[in-house]
Amino acid sequence: MLEIRWHGRGGQGAVTAAKLLASAALRAGKNFQAFPEYGPERRGAPVQAFTRIDDKPIRIFAQITAPDVVVVLDSSLIGKIPLVQGLPDDGILVANFDGSPKELRERIGLEGRRVFTVNASAIATEVLGKAITNTPMVGALIRASNALSLGQVVDEVREMFGDKLKADLVEANVQALRRAHEEVKGE
Repeated sequence: MLEIRWHGRGGQGAVTAAKLLASAALRAGKNFQAFPEYGPERRGAPVQAFTRIDDKPIRIFAQITAPDVVVVLDSSLIGKIPLVQGLPDDGILVANFDGSPKELRERIGLEGRRVFTVNASAIATEVLGKAITNTPMVGALIRASNALSLGQVVDEVREMFGDKLKADLVEANVQALRRAHEEVKGE
């Protein structure tokens, strides 16, 4: 089972990212769960969301405390909250960060674990016109984890956003996802 914890700020799309990945897992014939952790947060406050993906039925219905992957949508959270809490030594950290994986390791004093970085804010601003980093970070995550294929997720972006967004914005989200998938760096 692959367990993912998403960190972002209210309004950045962490919950949408968790649901997008889960829907793509369904498209791939896998079992899934996606759920947010809500509190009294407002727009801009730190939020968490969670995704589980497995080939077998998932019978766990609790919060994810030891994720295989942690995804950070907002670089301002780095160093402010315990992002890697519960992440095992063989876990993966995927962060929206404008530096290298080595620079991120040094900044947070992280040893072990695989670290991936991508400047999702720059990609989102350039491609979407605003720093909504959820689709670029999904692209980076699938590259880092091999959880699903890029094609499966692209198809799901078109399906999930097709009724909600104008066609050009749907394709911009696909472009942002693809760019982050290509540009993510890992060590």
